[in-house]
Amino acid sequence: RICVVVLIIFLVLVGFSRELYNLLSDPLVAQLPINSTMIATDITSNFMAPIRLTIFVAAFLAMPYILYQIWSFVASGLYKKEKKIAIPVLLSSIFLFYAGVAFSYFVVLKGVLKFFIMFAPQNVIPMTDIDSYLSFALKLFMVFGLTFEIPVVTLLLIMAGIVSTQILEDKRRYIIVGCFGIAAVVTPPDGVSMLLLAIPMWLLFELGLLLAKILIKNERNNDLVSGNETLESS
Repeated sequence: RICVVVLIIFLVLVGFSRELYNLLSDPLVAQLPINSTMIATDITSNFMAPIRLTIFVAAFLAMPYILYQIWSFVASGLYKKEKKIAIPVLLSSIFLFYAGVAFSYFVVLKGVLKFFIMFAPQNVIPMTDIDSYLSFALKLFMVFGLTFEIPVVTLLLIMAGIVSTQILEDKRRYIIVGCFGIAAVVTPPDGVSMLLLAIPMWLLFELGLLLAKILIKNERNNDLVSGNETLESS
């Protein structure tokens, strides 16, 4: 079913594949010198690069349905209490992934491209290959899309009892260092993209930790109220 939905969306979008690539390349074209342009070093690139992007966009737009199918499979084995938590988690996952990709396109991509082109030697004219730019942009989108899932992952780890809020608070300094270390590895070799990934990673971790504390506090209050009602009824 998932493949069918992605295929249908792809067939709808494939007629606009060139426009989609133009939209993706706008941040780069805006930074290029007047006498510079993008190039295709392979004869098939003019066709394959927009098609690859269209496949990615189709899967991106199908993400709610994909996650819904995964949820439908998992939900049968969950208790009622777990389902109440799972639905907000599912919706949050979809929103955060889209937010991460949007952040990488509207904020990160422009800043990173400006940084690299600004440091180009005066006798070098930047002419980026459309395939290499596509791979660069898609990698950036995936990295930030997955990074924005950190609050959900943090919350699930705590609610599952794998770690506690106290342990994460005690290890906070190491987690922050880890955020910068991971950002340095997965981002391009410039300080701009590293900071634009590491700082959101840290803040998103703090958000997940805060949400977990609120949920735990609410659960304790509910258990306390239930206990008092049981005593009164007895």
